Amino acid sequence: MLILAAVWCTLSCGTVDYEKKYPHMVANADPVSAGTVEIQLNKFLSAKPTKVEAEVLFYPRFNAAVLEFRYEFIRHRQFWDQDSRDQFAKALELYKADYAARNLIDKYRKTRAIYGKVQARVEWEAFKYTKTRVAYPVIELGYRFRNNMPFFTTLMRSAKVEADASDSSNQGESSQITMFFTRAQADELVKLFDQAYLMGLLGITASPQSGEQGEQADVDPYREMQ
Repeated sequence: MLILAAVWCTLSCGTVDYEKKYPHMVANADPVSAGTVEIQLNKFLSAKPTKVEAEVLFYPRFNAAVLEFRYEFIRHRQFWDQDSRDQFAKALELYKADYAARNLIDKYRKTRAIYGKVQARVEWEAFKYTKTRVAYPVIELGYRFRNNMPFFTTLMRSAKVEADASDSSNQGESSQITMFFTRAQADELVKLFDQAYLMGLLGITASPQSGEQGEQADVDPYREMQ
């Protein structure tokens, strides 16, 4: 009986700690693939965005869709929580309306965040077994002209790397990365960002407030915008 009581206590305490660690968890499950999407990145010394394929993963403990891609030979994971994904979809609709009404202007300083900003988390490592770095940048939602053609854009600004007590080296900053989307590419990403679709990958029917569904998922609370 004493052994059973000890096991029960251990499991109970572990559950409490786990829920504290992952306050936004929607399911206690490992990441699952949601699909792939074509994105275009602003490459160094290139006037034309370069097309790359990004994988979209769903992290149930974070309730976040993650864009995984390589930029300048480094693998990045860009985390989008449910609110950020919803704002991405709304920003795209505003962009489409401006596009149809011919309201787009070629002034990037004014348009790069015209549809708002979201807080994000980004992880990266140069090689498979190197240390993972983490930062919490702001992503600006807007549009930009390249070669006289407009693109819906996300601009992930650089941000300081999270301090690590075990690493005394210079922490540095995350990369500033601009993504360019045609309307078709952005539409495809919106489909993969959809909460009901992501929950369906786990065999869970999303409720209208699916961010509060089930066990509540893990994501480090995103920082206040800088």
